[in-house]
Amino acid sequence: MIPYWRLSGYYFFYFAFVGAFSPYFGLYLQSIGSSAAEIAVLMSLMSVMRTLAPTLWGWLADRFGMRAPIVRLSAALSVLGFSGFLLSTAYGALFASMAFLAFFWSAALPLVETLTFAHLEGQASRYGSIRVWGSVGFVLAVLALGYLLDEMPIKGLLWVTLGILGGILVCAMMIPEVHKVREGVTSVSLGSILRRPEVRALLTACFFMSAAHGALYVFYSLHLVAHGYSKTLVGWMWTLGVLAEILVFMGMPQLLRSFSLRTLLIFSFAAAVLRFVMIGWGADSLVVLVFAQLLHGATFGSYHAAAVAAVNRWFGARHQAQGQALYGSISFGAGGVLGGLISGYTWEVVGAGWTYTLASLFALMGLVVLARGWRDRLVVGVV
Repeated sequence: MIPYWRLSGYYFFYFAFVGAFSPYFGLYLQSIGSSAAEIAVLMSLMSVMRTLAPTLWGWLADRFGMRAPIVRLSAALSVLGFSGFLLSTAYGALFASMAFLAFFWSAALPLVETLTFAHLEGQASRYGSIRVWGSVGFVLAVLALGYLLDEMPIKGLLWVTLGILGGILVCAMMIPEVHKVREGVTSVSLGSILRRPEVRALLTACFFMSAAHGALYVFYSLHLVAHGYSKTLVGWMWTLGVLAEILVFMGMPQLLRSFSLRTLLIFSFAAAVLRFVMIGWGADSLVVLVFAQLLHGATFGSYHAAAVAAVNRWFGARHQAQGQALYGSISFGAGGVLGGLISGYTWEVVGAGWTYTLASLFALMGLVVLARGWRDRLVVGVV
């Protein structure tokens, strides 16, 4: 039987942490006197560690055939790392705490994705119905904190977020391991998989997509507050994007029956090109911002679901953890680092409009790479 609720519970708390951390932690750092460049560096540490840690943990998981114990260890040490924010506001202490937290927190998700697909066993279309609970957790966290932070001191964010990390730890302890290995499948080396043109094109395009989202995850909340919007409305805007994402996740079985993974990804990248220009230059119009947030259903929802499904198909059982780790490291890791750091400097030099225009150009570069490198004739019978 598929451990539906145990997997769903983990996704719920994991992305509730993202909902508490990504939109609001920059506001906390700003409140204690951190500069835009310091905020960008600290927030980008999450992406730096997503470049390094998942590959290491993925290799260990595939090498020793165990994933759940690593997920549990990462959850426990993430709680320990975040606790450091309660002890000091000095930049060096913040840097150390963020690095420790990020190294262990970023190790878990690729392994949980691998466990989820292993438990689904050929029912990959059901991934969206499990992953959607992560989006629900994000929505509840971002909405509740939007209201709370209009009424309570910003430092309360730390205690709420620490409690959410505790929820991740509890759920991690309940996720069952998968020991069964598929038999009768021809073993293909990791190197030969990575030499396939469509694989290289997807991973490169995902790098650019995450770079495009760097300014969004670091500065979107600050961008809205600077234009006079309340923190409550900031929470609702993040929520709107995730509601669009939820609808896409729920509709993925139907979308996968109607469109190829390549088609879904190309549409997602095209939506990202439009979305970031609208955010950068249309922030004075709530209508424009609402439409841009609805596009999150494509720029993350269909994009992520299609990308992890492609990785699941291409890397096979033997290299599954490493495949998901590479996807996370190259995209959310390296791409997120580039996007976050560049946006930290362009934000103060050229302003929000041009920072988000650069994000749009990153998405366009990913679109071109994907369209040229992944051609339908290369993947007949695969997608």
